[in-house]
Amino acid sequence: MPDSMQDQLRKIGLINDKKLRKAQRVRHAAEMERKAHGTAPDDPAAAAQRARAEKTARDRALNEERDRQANQKALKAQIRQLIVLNRQPREGGELAFNFKDGRVVKKLMVTKRHQDHLVNGRLAIVKLDDKYELVPTAVAQKIRLRDQNTVIVCNEGEERTQPESDDPYADYKIPDDIDW
Repeated sequence: MPDSMQDQLRKIGLINDKKLRKAQRVRHAAEMERKAHGTAPDDPAAAAQRARAEKTARDRALNEERDRQANQKALKAQIRQLIVLNRQPREGGELAFNFKDGRVVKKLMVTKRHQDHLVNGRLAIVKLDDKYELVPTAVAQKIRLRDQNTVIVCNEGEERTQPESDDPYADYKIPDDIDW
């Protein structure tokens, strides 16, 4: 039976027992590493492929985040444009219109016509930066589709032109401008 390669190299004098034990330790460590990670640690093709896959995944996540931020920025620009183009002028407002923004009650000075339109649902209050603006209800509905938090007050569908026929208090007008 022929000798193993190691025995042949030892007989020739190219390796000694110390070098042989060191080679066995290195081979054993590489085998354990391969078992632990699934591939050989010194396999450059597999390492390069893993690096490419990780880079592709990172790039994809960064692109998705960038796209999401660009979409949010575009929505904010659309909302700003809708408000700026459709806001109603409020010069000379002599009546205070109180409304709730979150948990805080705010006051907006409006004219009698604006107050009637707000109560009847023809106008809505929207928030632009830190200011409040009056816009038509149709515009407020478009804004609400893009961002619900921007529309503060929108009394849609509350407009009644004629009182009900069986209402016993139909002859009495209920004032909506009482200041308490």
